[in-house]
Amino acid sequence: MASVAVWLLFVVLVVVLVLVLAWARRRRQRARPPEGQPHGTAMGDALSRVREHLESVWSRTSGSAAPWEQMEEELIAADMGFKAARRIVDTVRGSGLSGADEIRSVVRAELNRSLAGYDRDLHLNGTPSIIVLVGVNGAGKTTTVAKLASRLDAAGKRPLIGAADTFRPAADSQLKVWADRLAVPMVGGAPGADPASVAYDALRSARARGAGVLIVDTAGRLHTSHNLMEELAKIVRVLGRDGDRVSEVLLVMDATTGQSGLAQARRFARVGVTGVVLTKLDGTAKGGVVLAIEDELSLPVKFVGVGEGSGDLLPFDGPSFVDALLGAY
Repeated sequence: MASVAVWLLFVVLVVVLVLVLAWARRRRQRARPPEGQPHGTAMGDALSRVREHLESVWSRTSGSAAPWEQMEEELIAADMGFKAARRIVDTVRGSGLSGADEIRSVVRAELNRSLAGYDRDLHLNGTPSIIVLVGVNGAGKTTTVAKLASRLDAAGKRPLIGAADTFRPAADSQLKVWADRLAVPMVGGAPGADPASVAYDALRSARARGAGVLIVDTAGRLHTSHNLMEELAKIVRVLGRDGDRVSEVLLVMDATTGQSGLAQARRFARVGVTGVVLTKLDGTAKGGVVLAIEDELSLPVKFVGVGEGSGDLLPFDGPSFVDALLGAY
């Protein structure tokens, strides 16, 4: 009998040891930074198409009689927007320079000046900090939620995902796949459930679990839907009703939509957007939309998506963006 007890004790100890080792290995894996290319390399690859487009502009505008109108048109075609394009052309023309390298240098200085002065930090206030992501369908919002959760988890911020998009049938299941893959907890609701109630349930769960950050996914029906804007405003109000404060309301925009995305963005202003996440930057020749967003909306671009991997969400950095856009010196 004693030998049986000893044997059982040995088995229990082995099982416990295996579980502890598995847990430790999983924690180490989760603590690793998300996989991805170095910031400069990834940004440069993402903007290669728009960089090639602009190179043709410099070559055509070099010489003593630079075609300023054509240069302005090309910059607008890169989706920099009328205001930014006109400002750049006026600066180049006023410099009196005409060589391609000289023009590039003047444009570099003007772009860096335009992108300076914005607060691009991700503010995490309160316990938990609350981040709400908004945007139209197809902008990459749900995937961005997962990428942001991965980034915060790797930084030890203990994120929890609130799946408050109860209108799109696949949203909850899509986010659940990501959450399981990242080993990040998620709270969702039944299809058609009140989104604000789901968001509040997620907040209560985040408090109970000791989560550091709550990331809330929201519905993204067409931006012309008045009810959607009311629903988003309600979510933000409900999340703050216990004295909590929503730290960030991030607008997710698809870079490939270019200027048309600005019309969408203006509709979201009423929900208190604090910054922009620009997705699919790797799939467009119109990366200049960053300048248009900041010129037209006075909102900082805080993150850019440059791929499909969990590590392909990069903090936006003005000088790195300009280097990727124009090429290094």
